[in-house]
Amino acid sequence: MIIKVLAENTSICEKFGCEHGLSLYIETQGKKILFDVGASDLFYENAKKLNVNIADVDFLIISHGHYDHGGGLEKFLEENKTAEVFIHKLAFEKHYVLHQEGSTALIELDEKLKLNKQIILTSDRFFIGKGIQVFSNIEKRDSLPVSNRGLLAEQNGQMVDDSFAHEQNLIIEKEGKTILFTGCAHNGIKNIIEHFYKLKGRMPDFVIGGFHLSRSSGISEPDENIDGLGRYLLNTGAKYYTCHCTGVGPYNRLKAIMGDYIEYLSAGVTIGSLINMQE
Repeated sequence: MIIKVLAENTSICEKFGCEHGLSLYIETQGKKILFDVGASDLFYENAKKLNVNIADVDFLIISHGHYDHGGGLEKFLEENKTAEVFIHKLAFEKHYVLHQEGSTALIELDEKLKLNKQIILTSDRFFIGKGIQVFSNIEKRDSLPVSNRGLLAEQNGQMVDDSFAHEQNLIIEKEGKTILFTGCAHNGIKNIIEHFYKLKGRMPDFVIGGFHLSRSSGISEPDENIDGLGRYLLNTGAKYYTCHCTGVGPYNRLKAIMGDYIEYLSAGVTIGSLINMQE
């Protein structure tokens, strides 16, 4: 399995652009997969620099209905006319962010794209292909990220706290190993991992994606919560690659607890032969 980071908040060098967003390219099982397309066309520009042909992608999974994960969808559909695009059926609803001064801004996906023939709307547990599935409907047993505050959705003409029912996660299984991909883990990374365990009867071998421990507005998870999460993640025995909404500060705190069991991904990074790295 090969994974290339096409878009992320940081980059490994000036050659690759960066933005507040996430896009991962995955090659596995003879398939070429995109997990999210960032906030803009940047994923496409970085893909060319990483020798990724977007027109060859077989599947696109959009993790949830926020622009920083689906803002590049129109560009993707312009460049790729054959891929199936898997998006949760609630992801095209209106989503907002409440700014500290009291104003709100839309952070939604482009609703007109919902009618595109390549889009397949998902819910709950959805099987894409052999060893490839997405799941949602997360049981919220543990607390949700503090940085979810101020993220809203529109229901019956009213703005309410977002339930993040539109968020889905990706599982890829290969050669007896399982990899869990999260977009932002708005439902709580611990809750998502526990739901994974309920589905699979085991912990994942790898977890890749954002954990939503900080926001650009300055909202961040309390240190004691990050420390507790670090101990929990370390106890799962999985190897973690995190990025985007985890935040560099919270990542450094997790790193101090987890050591080699966690790494940070930036735009331009390639992870090769992932399945064999722990063997």
